[in-house]
Amino acid sequence: MTRETLDFDDDQALLDLAARVGESLTQRGWMLVTAESCTGGWVGQAVTAVAGSSIWYDRGFITYSNRSKCEMLGVQPALLDQFGAVSPQTAQAMVAGALTRSHAQVGLSITGIAGPDGGTAEKPVGMVCFVWASKEGLVQQETRHFKGSRESIRHSAVTTALRGVLHLLDNAIVMA
Repeated sequence: MTRETLDFDDDQALLDLAARVGESLTQRGWMLVTAESCTGGWVGQAVTAVAGSSIWYDRGFITYSNRSKCEMLGVQPALLDQFGAVSPQTAQAMVAGALTRSHAQVGLSITGIAGPDGGTAEKPVGMVCFVWASKEGLVQQETRHFKGSRESIRHSAVTTALRGVLHLLDNAIVMA
């Protein structure tokens, strides 16, 4: 088995994006919580690579299995049975559970199929569902279909997740 390695520019771009997220959260005095499945904690790793992130990052939940989604985030088994682990509905339940079980004002969730196996015609490899939410009730969701290797799909998902936090925070300004 080989592992595709990302170059320094990719790592630096994620670090820069995570730093921008931190600056935006810090300006508001808010904290972030993450609920990750297919990215396996990569968003948490990216944000904690930023010095001082403990000011704006509360915690992360890595809920790879369905059981962990239920136990750690309160996702209902019936929801998983009806829609599956990779669905906008599950992503919504994941972020709601993360916000409830943290001190954060903003949360994000990611669930998807990074491959190389596990895809179906309805839910192909590269399908990733995101939800970004604030405790004030602002919710944004998106389903993306990424191409490439397992690592490139996961990297794209982390990048999309961090950009989504910035977008949510920009919209929070408008709503305030």
